[in-house]
Amino acid sequence: MTEELITTDGGSLVAAAREKGLGELFQPLIREIHLFDTWVAGTTHLEDPSVLDTVREGDKLTLRREDNKFDEHAILIFTGENRRLGYIPEKDNLVFARLMDAGKCLTARVKKHEMRGSFHQITIGICLVDF
Repeated sequence: MTEELITTDGGSLVAAAREKGLGELFQPLIREIHLFDTWVAGTTHLEDPSVLDTVREGDKLTLRREDNKFDEHAILIFTGENRRLGYIPEKDNLVFARLMDAGKCLTARVKKHEMRGSFHQITIGICLVDF
C-alpha cells in the first residue's frame, strides 16, 4: 500500500495542489446552506449608485459586520468586485450578526433584481458557508 495521497482520478494530491492550489482542491468540501431571503436596504443612499447597474441575478455577495452607531447589528453587503451595495435590513439582521460575531461565515446571492419606478429592488438569499 502506498503512503502517497491520490486524487479520485489517480493523480498525485501534491501535484494537483501545486497545479490548482489548495483552495480549488477543497472546494467540493464547502457548501452553502440557504438560511433566509431578504432584500438589500439602503440602495437609495449609496455614494456610488452606478454599482446598482452592475448587479445581476446569481451574483455572489460578501457580507461584513459594521460598527454602526444607529444599528449595533449592522451588516454591510458588497458586490464580488468589493463595491458597497447596501445593508441587510435592520429587521432581519440580529440572528445573522450573532452568527457572524461567533465566527460563522455568511454569504449572499442575488435572487432577483428589478426596477420599481426609479427604485432598485434587489432580493437576496443569505447562506451559511459550511466547511
